[in-house]
Amino acid sequence: MFRRTLAVALALSLAACGSGSDPKQSADAVSPTDPAAVSGEITVLTNRTDLVTDGTMQKYADQFKQLYPKVTVKFEGVTDYEGEVKIRMNTENYGDVLLIPNTVVTDDYPKYFAPLGSAADLSAKYSFTDKAKVGDKVYGVAGFAYVNGFVYNKDVWAQAGVTTWPTTPAEFITALQAIRSKTAATPYYTNYHDGWPLSSWSQVVGSVSCDPKANDNLVKGDPWAAGADLATGDTLLFDIVKNKLSEADPTTTNWEDSKGQIATGKIATMWLGSWAIAQMQDAAKKAGKDPSVIGYMPFPKQVDGKFCSVVAPDYQYAINSHSKNKAAARAWFDWFIDKSDSATVNQAISAVKGAPLPPAMQPFTAAGVKFIELSQAESAKLTKVDNASEVGISKPDYRQKLVDTARGAAPGDLRGVLADLSKRWTEAAKNL
Repeated sequence: MFRRTLAVALALSLAACGSGSDPKQSADAVSPTDPAAVSGEITVLTNRTDLVTDGTMQKYADQFKQLYPKVTVKFEGVTDYEGEVKIRMNTENYGDVLLIPNTVVTDDYPKYFAPLGSAADLSAKYSFTDKAKVGDKVYGVAGFAYVNGFVYNKDVWAQAGVTTWPTTPAEFITALQAIRSKTAATPYYTNYHDGWPLSSWSQVVGSVSCDPKANDNLVKGDPWAAGADLATGDTLLFDIVKNKLSEADPTTTNWEDSKGQIATGKIATMWLGSWAIAQMQDAAKKAGKDPSVIGYMPFPKQVDGKFCSVVAPDYQYAINSHSKNKAAARAWFDWFIDKSDSATVNQAISAVKGAPLPPAMQPFTAAGVKFIELSQAESAKLTKVDNASEVGISKPDYRQKLVDTARGAAPGDLRGVLADLSKRWTEAAKNL
């Protein structure tokens, strides 16, 4: 099972679900001050069905119960989280604590979720609260955030003689060529067959230019003009495949198998969100390898001598406005985000301001990587342009075509592919 970042660099707004209830009926979910006075049973909805079935979430519940002995926490893992929870939100039965589906627009949060407190108070404690602010209230808080970059096998890269992060796309290609000539590993793995990993290449937006407004700028110019973020990322992917630095037959890739292959040195590199680090480390443990063999590096581009990486919050946790046990729900909410080790275990950046980075991300700090959060002011317009152009900027299709063209399985060349994307996108933007 994969774990993707929901608030990616190119987050697209979708239609709201249901009509909800009158927001005036929603009472604040206030943080309890006396654990002994809090009681009740709550249900927590999660998309991490794997963590429910393997007992991880129950372990958290057991830890929580030591502080709140009168509260019972039950978990419901939902495989089709977006689809099923969207339907359930037309009723009052959508758990006590849940992850806010992407299909709910921010302005509708008061219809479904209890206010967590004032924007001033919550923003002082947590990052990313603007994404769940309506008026002067906040209705959701991300459990943690991820960055984007390349997961890599340190031993393989060292065996190839590459011990420092490439600072340009050309240096990155040179590094992969060294891996091909000096090791038995596949230098880069596209995960073409599963598709969704190719979509993550859209998350180069912001990392290339180091511009917090890079996402908004997509609707104002040509994303595939020379030097633009997407053009830079797509060109690197094309060159990797064109130079035969990826798997021989991308149609046979397998996501689950790729975890063990990178952990054991059969694969050297993959572009993925930092959420993937923990999964690759787990694969290393299962293979009897040291999990520290899994490294993470930023996109090979610097601005003013520094790498940049976009920080993208994961799902936001919220409390059902209809919950009959808001105090218990808020107690769990506070404990899980503030006190549990979920962010560290996931090698993610905690939403709690001032919290230390997880071990796998500490090299970013040592290297002076600049973390930026992208503005989403133009997200609604971005959705319209993307739909009208039929590019599918957050879908794998156009990059699968890019890979096919690079490996000779489809006609054309890089210039033609990028020119077609540019034409469709800019015409759609102009017409809107």
